[in-house]
Amino acid sequence: MKNISSTKEFRLKYANKMISIFKPKKIKDFNPSGLNIYTFNAGFKKKDKDLLLIIFDKIVNVCCVYSKTSTPSAPIIWDKKNNKGKAKALVVNAGNANAHTGKEGLKIIDKYVKALTKKIKCKSNEVLVSSTGVIGEKFNPNLIIDKFRKINSKNKDSLLESAKAIMTTDTFPKVSIKNINLDNQSFKIYGIAKGSGMIQPNMGTMLVYIFIECEISKQLINRLLKNNLDNTFNSITVDSDTSTSDTLMMFSVGNKNINLNKKNFKILNNKIYELMHDLSLQVIKDGEGVSKLIRVNVLNARSKNQANKIAFSIANSPLVKTAVAGEDANWGRVIMAIGKTEENINQNKIIVLFGNNVVCENGSISKKINIRKLNNYMKNKTIEINVKLNLGKYFHTVHGNDLTFEYLKINADYRS
Repeated sequence: MKNISSTKEFRLKYANKMISIFKPKKIKDFNPSGLNIYTFNAGFKKKDKDLLLIIFDKIVNVCCVYSKTSTPSAPIIWDKKNNKGKAKALVVNAGNANAHTGKEGLKIIDKYVKALTKKIKCKSNEVLVSSTGVIGEKFNPNLIIDKFRKINSKNKDSLLESAKAIMTTDTFPKVSIKNINLDNQSFKIYGIAKGSGMIQPNMGTMLVYIFIECEISKQLINRLLKNNLDNTFNSITVDSDTSTSDTLMMFSVGNKNINLNKKNFKILNNKIYELMHDLSLQVIKDGEGVSKLIRVNVLNARSKNQANKIAFSIANSPLVKTAVAGEDANWGRVIMAIGKTEENINQNKIIVLFGNNVVCENGSISKKINIRKLNNYMKNKTIEINVKLNLGKYFHTVHGNDLTFEYLKINADYRS
């Protein structure tokens, strides 16, 4: 088998331009307890770190959500088949997605998982795996196996380094850390994510790993995950493309025993939402070639599903996205995006606002429209499109971004 190192560095000749305007000025970092982080350059990328290995101090509970794609990657297939909700280790490589690689892709995982289980003395179904990068290329499992020999106490890394190791076209690492206090016990909730393009619910070329420093059952982890998924990672879109590799894992890694009664669970659930919301927005703000963030609020819909469908239609519309990139308040494109959903609406009831600026109502352009204020508003880095359907009580918010020449450059040269 040939050693393939993900064809080329993803940043390519546009690397000097790929600095997100939304990049955090300062990224928090710390060294977690209850797990050991190791990062390496395994050769999937030319020089940057491209392999993350996390080994937990004990067997921990975990719940996972994967892409609903009909063409899942080998790691998703492998994890679903093998993992039963317990984990001792996590292996993530960036630069090669190990997707659409047939039976050979699964054999590659079998080989490096077997080597790891011998090294750390655990069962194969206690190892979770993820891959991200170019689709359709196989790789030599020894790229990963050879790094297992370098696992030792001197090589341990921080949370920030783990986020860096899973990046592909990302321009900055995505980290979020929240402190929480329950029953006079303080602990942390923290997570890392990667994602920049191929982002659309289910979930988007996205890998997300969240860790909670207290003892939680698999059932409650599952509730925390499902409670907060739809309004965070499943409400973002860069380009409407769903990845083969989308994965979100939530681990219980602490030793603290806390009574998660109704009150405490609600507090924990709210903190989990804050963390997931933070990470999902970081993914959108790092969208490939992004120059503006778009927040679409659909209000007064007949149903949650209607609000969701219309919001995504607007956020995913290339015409809406390019208009925002050009700072053009072309509200007609919003009306088009609403209509193409074929939802049961009354267009004469629709009110559209860009921020607080009314652009249309009563079935036509608003008499209140102020072009000067509207043009000034469109210069903002975050553009809010508010659509009032005036049909019911339901609402939904979707975060997206604009579509620029940089997006075309990045994706036209992704492999070449």
